[in-house]
Amino acid sequence: MLKIYNTLTRSKQEFVPLAKGKVNMYVCGMTVYDYCHLGHARVMVVFDVVRRWLRALDYQVTYVRNITDIDDKIIKRAQENNETMGVLTERFITAMDEDAAALGIEKPDHEPRATQYVQGMLDMIDVLEKKGLAYRASDGDVNYAVRKFEGYGKLSGKSLDDLRAGERVEVDMAKQDPLDFVLWKRAKEGEPSWDSPWGKGRPGWHIECSVMSNSLLGKHFDIHGGGQDLQFPHHENEIAQSEGAHQCTFVNTWMHNGFVRVDNEKMSKSLGNFFTVREILAKYDPEVVRFFIIRAQYRSPLNYSDHHLDDAKQGLTRLYTALKDFDVAAGVIDWSNTHATKFRDAMNDDFNTPEAVAVLFELANEINRSKSVEAAQLLKSLAKKLGLLQGDSVRFLQGRRHHNAVGELIGGGASVEMQVSVSKYSEDQIESLISLRATAKKSKNFAEADRIRKELLDAGIVLEDAPKGTTWRRS
Repeated sequence: MLKIYNTLTRSKQEFVPLAKGKVNMYVCGMTVYDYCHLGHARVMVVFDVVRRWLRALDYQVTYVRNITDIDDKIIKRAQENNETMGVLTERFITAMDEDAAALGIEKPDHEPRATQYVQGMLDMIDVLEKKGLAYRASDGDVNYAVRKFEGYGKLSGKSLDDLRAGERVEVDMAKQDPLDFVLWKRAKEGEPSWDSPWGKGRPGWHIECSVMSNSLLGKHFDIHGGGQDLQFPHHENEIAQSEGAHQCTFVNTWMHNGFVRVDNEKMSKSLGNFFTVREILAKYDPEVVRFFIIRAQYRSPLNYSDHHLDDAKQGLTRLYTALKDFDVAAGVIDWSNTHATKFRDAMNDDFNTPEAVAVLFELANEINRSKSVEAAQLLKSLAKKLGLLQGDSVRFLQGRRHHNAVGELIGGGASVEMQVSVSKYSEDQIESLISLRATAKKSKNFAEADRIRKELLDAGIVLEDAPKGTTWRRS
């Protein structure tokens, strides 16, 4: 039985969907005014794995991940670039899709954009106003009256008084209470705006997710996910809006992935330790980055450093090395197999990917020991549930998948320099040296054969001799 840690109840709970065999899941997506960073990558990978595993359990999953394409930061960046908001957001939506595809992330079933749902936002704000939960302030904004919603703070675990005392609240004389938040912003000169019963303006950030999730998944659905930083106030405000408007439970299970840290400090532009996905992919194979994210339990902090990425690369190399002599594809899994059972139990325990990955290494050890085709196929099949090990082993070990993927990203508009440490030898030159070495060995010139092996090793090329011939990989 699948158990998921529910942020709302602060406990692991058996997952029971609202409709038998079906799961509706909404995840807060990107605000598209810049390239995706590692924090965005973690959210996308984590919930890609969640969906893959729900499907492995034979659930029919409807997965919605929104796009915020109207926001203060978007407006400011478009003005700075002297371009329209639409041109800016389209460029970064394309970039986001390229980054996600490189990381092996499957497209959500729906990717609603906030600007497509403004009328629904106006309708929900109207309902909230009629219920006495929203009011028009003296500055022209429409605000949510937090103290009129019973239960505000249940997701963050804080009372209203705790929030007033512990949070830095901007002083705004137009608000009835400093904790009140904006549902509709009065139009400012030169900003995009829509007509509304309260005058020209644009939606606040929080209202968009309540409306898009309601429109695509219904008033009450199974799972809502996002980064830990969204727990308060964004998700707290979503609950207030949705349950205030509909008078029913909004979401059964709330999931939040942990923060990304860089050398044990929180990733932040102000600290100068901020990395975009494209900067990371200029140095590392996309599957290495995905593996690095998956190795950590999704609720734990993810500590980024070159050392940890290098370690992930070595680990993934071990797994691909175990598969390199087998021409197998992922197939139907016999869940009664001991390794498969351990993998399933780990994933059913709140998507415990570290334990699931440990099972993959156990299988790799068995393959190296027994040369079992069945074990190789099982490794490939289980790894597929995590979106791993589906590429060609030789191509990965020789570094060719990485170079191609990065080249495509650079061609797609990434403004980063290639920083990949590659051999000074081309693949044709490597094969030529291997041939010369074979000739030297055949003529018993072992000193020359050893010299060629060392020359290649010094250039980061590892030769592996086998009965069928010599293969190579990048170290």
